[in-house]
Amino acid sequence: MPVKNEQEKIRVSFDLDEVLFVNPKTHKTEPELPFPLKNIYKERLRLGTPDLINSLQKMGYEVWIYTSSFRSERYIKGLFRHYGVKFDGIVNGTRHLKEVQKGRSQILPQKVPNRYRISLHVDDESVICSYAREFGFDAYQLDAQDDDWKDKIIEKAKEVRRKHEKRTS
Repeated sequence: MPVKNEQEKIRVSFDLDEVLFVNPKTHKTEPELPFPLKNIYKERLRLGTPDLINSLQKMGYEVWIYTSSFRSERYIKGLFRHYGVKFDGIVNGTRHLKEVQKGRSQILPQKVPNRYRISLHVDDESVICSYAREFGFDAYQLDAQDDDWKDKIIEKAKEVRRKHEKRTS
C-alpha cells in the first residue's frame, strides 16, 4: 500500500533588521538577555517574536529567517535559542549570494524567497514586498510598532495556506 505524502508545509520567512530585531526606543521588545549574553547578542527582539514563531510551527508552518545581513547562521541560531526558538531554515546574505545570485551578471533582488519554496515573507522594505507577485510569493510588510502584528501575520499565513490548498486540490 503506498504511503501518503505528508502535506507540504507552508514556509513563512522573516527578515531580521526592523522586523524581528527592533529598536527598544521605537518598539516594544522582549526582555533583554541576562549578562553576559546581552553583551554577545545586542539585538532586541520585537515583543511577541518567540510566541509567534513557536505558534506558527505548532500550526504546521515551517519558519525561516531570510535576511540580507551577513550575520552567521551560528550567531542567529544562538541568539534565538536563548528565547526558546528554533528555525527550520536560515538564509543570510552569504547563502543568498552563493545560491541565488551565483555568478549572474543581472543583479537580482536582495531576497528571492520562492527560490527556497517560501510562500510568505515578512519584511519591512516595500521594495522587497513589491517583488512578491513578480517572483511568486506572498509578502507582508511590517515595520512600525503594532500590538496586533502577531495576529495579522497568523491570519496572512492562514490565507496563504488556503490559497495553496485551492491550487493543489
